[in-house]
Amino acid sequence: MATSAIRDPLPDILIALPVVILACKAGAQLVRRVGQPPVVGEMLVGILLGPSLLGWVWPDAAAWLFPASVLPYLGVLGNLGLLAFMFLVGLELDLGSLRGHSKTAVAVSQASIAVPLLLGSLLALGMYGSFAPDGVERLQFVMFIAVSMSITAFPVLARILTDRGLYRTRVGALAMACAAVDDVTAWCMLAVVVALAQSSSPFEAVTTAVAAIAFTLAMYYVVRPVLARWAARAERAYTESVVLIVLFSGLCLSALATDEIGVHALFGAFLFGVVTPRGSRVIERQAARLRAFTVPVLLPLFFVTTGLKTDMSLLASDPRQWLWAAAVLAVAVTAKWGGAASAARVAGQNWRDALSIGALMNCRGLTELVVLNIGLSLGVIGPDLFTILVLMALLTTAVTSPALSLIRRGAPEEELPQPATGATDAADAERRVDATGAANPVDVSGPAELVDASGGSARRPAAVR
Repeated sequence: MATSAIRDPLPDILIALPVVILACKAGAQLVRRVGQPPVVGEMLVGILLGPSLLGWVWPDAAAWLFPASVLPYLGVLGNLGLLAFMFLVGLELDLGSLRGHSKTAVAVSQASIAVPLLLGSLLALGMYGSFAPDGVERLQFVMFIAVSMSITAFPVLARILTDRGLYRTRVGALAMACAAVDDVTAWCMLAVVVALAQSSSPFEAVTTAVAAIAFTLAMYYVVRPVLARWAARAERAYTESVVLIVLFSGLCLSALATDEIGVHALFGAFLFGVVTPRGSRVIERQAARLRAFTVPVLLPLFFVTTGLKTDMSLLASDPRQWLWAAAVLAVAVTAKWGGAASAARVAGQNWRDALSIGALMNCRGLTELVVLNIGLSLGVIGPDLFTILVLMALLTTAVTSPALSLIRRGAPEEELPQPATGATDAADAERRVDATGAANPVDVSGPAELVDASGGSARRPAAVR
């Protein structure tokens, strides 16, 4: 009996990869010209290449560019880029930025989570009957929507501050401190939601939570000191390729561990970044090399796989869907921006700074897409609500820069004191970020950089470390 030949997917992959990477790069450059962070362009390109535009206007071209045989490979490569990105986010998440701002940062960040949790929960209760997939319990659905309303995109926020020259100002340092606390809290809450969604009983959910806590403690109190001792020897005892292999292998194994525990692989990669030592020049060089490939080359594949799941026609077919979309956007902006701004004002900030912090905390970016993809893969939300929430993430990210321009117009910025040495300025001069968002490759031995979803990097000033 004749067996039909299986088509080799490699030629299709070799077509799709450059198209996606170049399209996302072009989108990032275009939006930068109008003052938007590159991630907005990449998110938009991902949506336009999906059924929302290309699949609707020219379905044959969409089917040729993204045949079914290619999609799993794009998803795997995109997820590898995402794991590396989460490691880099964890590595750059420096809670030392809380120094001098701890009380205000904790108050603002917790308010910017508590208010969206409350209002998001109320909204989710009303949406449950219309949007919850079959078999999803009310608690799981409500908790996921509430958490998705509470997200702040820490890397995108850092990039916006850097691009606008606000990184070394008092309001910039405070916003970064707030976002750092917000990031850690939100990921912990999402871990609880994932544990609930993947558990078949309350006992299994508790077991998963205990295992996740034990793993976190082991990473912090066992792996972290071991890595610190290893990093101290790495500069003289190992070649740089060995350091890169250890970092990549470590983030993969840590991701595997949390995936086996039941709280998603992304948490492991993020946690490995958090416990990786800072200040080691060899680690920073290899992190820069990891970033230089995975973020601009692999991460765009995540945007496109997200865009392929986003279908605006699901909203167009029912006017009530647009009403729900408007309600989601209104609750997201009111809760996040309003909660953060109000808390900042109560903590003693003037209205201009309070509103600025609120606008920055309302930025969701790539982090929100990560959360939404987790929810869709777990079956907690369906394609229609996924599309609504992706649209909310895009709009709240896009509004951040214009809102900040309006709020800070004519405001004198109070810069934080810088170190007395000229080393920082020299490193900055060698590491300028060009118009494309990519770091100048002349020198990769300087201090750590902040990452964004575009492959760009931003020097982290010593004043907010």
